Amino acid sequence: MTSSSQAVDICPGTLVPVTPIRLYLNAPILQHPMARRRKHLYKQKLGTSPGTLTYIGQDIEHETRIRRIQYNEATYEIDDSGKLSHCRLPSAENSLITWISVDGIHEPKVIESLGQQFRLHRLMLEDILNTLQKPKLEQYDEDTLFVTIKMLRYNATVQEVDTEHISFVLGRQYLLSFQEEREGDIFQPVLKRIVESAGKTRRNGPDYLLYALMDLVVDNYFMVLEQIGSDLEDIEDRIVQNSAGQPTLASLYGLKRELAVIRRAIWPLRDMLGLLIREESPLMKANTNPYLRDLYDHVMQVLETIESYRELMASLLDVYLSTVSNRMNSVMKTLTIFSAIFMPLTFIAGIYGMNFDVMPELRDPLGYYKIWIFMGLLAVVMIIYFRRRGWM
Repeated sequence: MTSSSQAVDICPGTLVPVTPIRLYLNAPILQHPMARRRKHLYKQKLGTSPGTLTYIGQDIEHETRIRRIQYNEATYEIDDSGKLSHCRLPSAENSLITWISVDGIHEPKVIESLGQQFRLHRLMLEDILNTLQKPKLEQYDEDTLFVTIKMLRYNATVQEVDTEHISFVLGRQYLLSFQEEREGDIFQPVLKRIVESAGKTRRNGPDYLLYALMDLVVDNYFMVLEQIGSDLEDIEDRIVQNSAGQPTLASLYGLKRELAVIRRAIWPLRDMLGLLIREESPLMKANTNPYLRDLYDHVMQVLETIESYRELMASLLDVYLSTVSNRMNSVMKTLTIFSAIFMPLTFIAGIYGMNFDVMPELRDPLGYYKIWIFMGLLAVVMIIYFRRRGWM
């Protein structure tokens, strides 16, 4: 596996070893700037009518990058000019599969122009521009299938899961992919397989390309969970070794929050794939269904891992609170024993500290030493008694 900031360049069915990744838990839990900003992004859309093309997401200063890839089993062609005039709806006689990769959805005019050339519904374009849209699958007509999912990355610096909004539009001879403007192209491994004619991508249609891109995203979920699992192992070691403190508790709650983010992003994907497998879409060929079922199994495995991590977090929290309670009880027991030892000594000192004239012991030349010896013996006897009772 590579780091979470890189995509996994493996073909479906390839076996690779998993290398555990250790993270640092002593770093302060910070809130990612994008997470703070996403909380108020819906204010940009208040009062607009359905179908209004408004970008909802973080501000991007770069221009949208568009790449057109055309291929079949025999050849391929890549156009990096970024010209919208080159991105047209392929004709039915065209034997090449067209893949339009759009990196950056922050320019509504660009998305609207692509929608006009590929005859896409405005509600579909609205969902593409909305980075807060939940994962969904929708068949607009017999020639158009719309899918939106979330790409996840684990930011080790702030210990947060960063989500990226990704949308796909599947047609008869084409696939449109939309992703937010980020560092690096997450679909580069699939493009590399097309260029090198590796795997089955060049020998299949756009439906298999859709599967390959979604499989790449799902594979990245395992990487994120691997990192979170490594964090949980470190927290568990700290708790078991009785060295956990407030930073450990903060890390545990932070991971619990991030697991909730992951669960919200992945849970709808299970129903989406189940619907895609059960319903016979004219855009999905029969030979792609086995791969979709395999992808469904991977999603189920991810969800099961999330649930097991949630149960582990609840157990670790209970163990931590129990450890803190036991530690507090031990401190209270020690203080109680000291109080019990000094209570009779304080009583004796109080009696002989009273200013009465008639107190025989006050006139005894050895009275001071006798009181010290008596008080010392009394303390030793009480300590021996407490030890025999198992209180110390």
